[in-house]
Amino acid sequence: MITPTPKICSLLPSVTEIVFALGLEDRLVAVTHECDFPSEACRRPVITRSTLDQGRRGSSHAIHMHITAALHGGSSIYLLDQGLLQRLAPDLILTQELCDVCAVSYDTVRKAVRSLHGSPMVLSLEPTTLQGILDTIRQVGEATGAGARAETLVQALERRIEAVAAAAGRALGRPSVFAMEWLDPPFTAGHWVPQLVRLAGGRDELAREGFPSTQISWGQIVDYDPEVIVLMPCGFTRERTLEELAHVSLPKEWRALSAVRSGRVFAVNGSAYFNRPGPRIVVGLQILAEIIHPEIFPRTTPPEAWQPLP
Repeated sequence: MITPTPKICSLLPSVTEIVFALGLEDRLVAVTHECDFPSEACRRPVITRSTLDQGRRGSSHAIHMHITAALHGGSSIYLLDQGLLQRLAPDLILTQELCDVCAVSYDTVRKAVRSLHGSPMVLSLEPTTLQGILDTIRQVGEATGAGARAETLVQALERRIEAVAAAAGRALGRPSVFAMEWLDPPFTAGHWVPQLVRLAGGRDELAREGFPSTQISWGQIVDYDPEVIVLMPCGFTRERTLEELAHVSLPKEWRALSAVRSGRVFAVNGSAYFNRPGPRIVVGLQILAEIIHPEIFPRTTPPEAWQPLP
């Protein structure tokens, strides 16, 4: 535990959301270039930037190739403003080691901290499951003196999760689902998303709960022939996903897939509700329940959250 009211630097959009959810926004001195929720977060000093020339506006294939080349070459795809970090002098830096594609690398953060005065605390958050996300909220609360508020938030989220799971458990069947975390090349969803699919009353047999997303072939997708396809590219909004899908070269077998023939292909706001391990992940669970079992779950999620393919 450090000072009860530390100056916080968040290097993760999900953690920024947690900080606001715990009512600690007045202690937040820096965020990343991707921290866009709540809107007030956009008014904080931005301490990172992307090395992607086109940011997230490039095609799926171009982004994939850039990231692959950078990581294979030992480079980071994010840069940290060390000068700003020194001037802000945070007491607590919230980061992660789980994925170099999602945030500034832990090594970069560790090296930057060595030059700071006062030895700030660096808390690395590594959720890979839904329970891990809830534990992350508790960790942030413990590190900031807001443990009681964190526990109250977690209990409220747990009640919502349990309500969805209980209702989905009454469904007559469990449709096969393919949650697609990247479009070109295709990737399965990873970590907590397969668990969300299961709790929402589906089954994603191309992914493993608690494990990273993996690249797969179109042949594997065709052989699986899912009844439901949910497009949730990492970092993409619903609109961005639809825009990108229009430029992806889909195989000729696409139209023969069960999900496509029955009109059960959906684009979701992956950036907001699935890719970030924060409080809104519970909305992601509700979205999946509405998609997989509309006979049980009337739509209550925001209009921008998801839509069937036109």
